[in-house]
Amino acid sequence: MEHILGKEWTVTPAGGSTGEAYYAKSEKNRLFLKRNSSPFLAVLSAQGIVPKLVWTKRLENGDVVTAQQWLEGKELSPEEMQHPEVAKLLSKIHHSSELLDMLMRIGKKPLKPIEILTNLKQTVRVNGAFMQLEVHQAIKILEKMLPMVYHNKQVVCHCDMNHNNWLLSQNGQLYLIDWDNALIGDPAMDIGMILQWYIPEEDWDYWLTCYGTELDEHLVDRMHWYLMIDSINYFIWHTNRKEYKEAAQQLLQLKRLIKRVTL
Repeated sequence: MEHILGKEWTVTPAGGSTGEAYYAKSEKNRLFLKRNSSPFLAVLSAQGIVPKLVWTKRLENGDVVTAQQWLEGKELSPEEMQHPEVAKLLSKIHHSSELLDMLMRIGKKPLKPIEILTNLKQTVRVNGAFMQLEVHQAIKILEKMLPMVYHNKQVVCHCDMNHNNWLLSQNGQLYLIDWDNALIGDPAMDIGMILQWYIPEEDWDYWLTCYGTELDEHLVDRMHWYLMIDSINYFIWHTNRKEYKEAAQQLLQLKRLIKRVTL
């Protein structure tokens, strides 16, 4: 990365799962660099959802490097995810026609529940996860619930609501970063993750009011459906990485979700 910026810059890896992110620092400036980041970063930047995009450069090998403002700030804590501003920013994202148009322009198509379930069943078969009783039970429930989870409004979903992806700058601006897994689908994918992981159930109504919607049975069904999908996928992912403690936690989560689903 140094050869892109010049000798006066110091570049260090920023970590992350892809290993393609870097911090760059000179005497006067600081940047966050990423190789082959999401193509709709420019729209996210223009809407103030991610830190400002400074420049984009294409390398000789075809890779694209983006540079964003490196802001002083902090990741939100799990407790801070309860703040109304989180609900408001997620609502802004879900209601953005510009983001949706851009994602469709780069070839993303709305993901239907039947496609998600078909893909999951294939993954389960390939990995032998049907051997787990909870996975077998959950697949049957997911099939039975399929007619209940169709939702007309398809939006841009971030798909990773981990508190580490929410950044609060020193000037009080909230950002949602790491858009590599974004897709077009049911907003219940994102909403369910936040409510399940971070919001006490007695506060769900208030949080959803801040978001701009109401808690009803249809939303709860859709949230639980997508959360079960996530738990099975995470169980397989952790098992393949021999992270058996984390895999067991996902099975426990799946058990809880199975108990909660009313058919």
